[in-house]
Amino acid sequence: MHIDDTETTAAVRAAFDRYEVALLANDLVTLDEMFWPDERVVRFGFDDAQYGAESVSAFRASVARQSPPRRLTHVTITSFGSDVAIVAAQFVPDGSHAVGRQSQVWARFDGQWKVAHGHVSWQGGRAPA
Repeated sequence: MHIDDTETTAAVRAAFDRYEVALLANDLVTLDEMFWPDERVVRFGFDDAQYGAESVSAFRASVARQSPPRRLTHVTITSFGSDVAIVAAQFVPDGSHAVGRQSQVWARFDGQWKVAHGHVSWQGGRAPA
């Protein structure tokens, strides 16, 4: 298995960057498109969990804003072969010193990169004050 293929890593970075723009813009259509449309997709949030693409979409529609403005402080991407990659990111919400963590498993389906699993949490396990 080839790890960290340059083309694969670049393609996943482009997909992740598109996801980040959609997240901050509260673009629900794009966010839904970026998740694997399958009942096996999983998303763990700060205080929630969704199992299945329909559940992820319903959760997103139920909250007013997907993410407050934030800045990414560290992003790593590791690809495994040409169809699977893991993205790990740290972020800081604007006006805060809290550190958030985000990890995603991305998989390529029919030439399209999709999030198959996502997890977001706060460093220390607590939401910022």
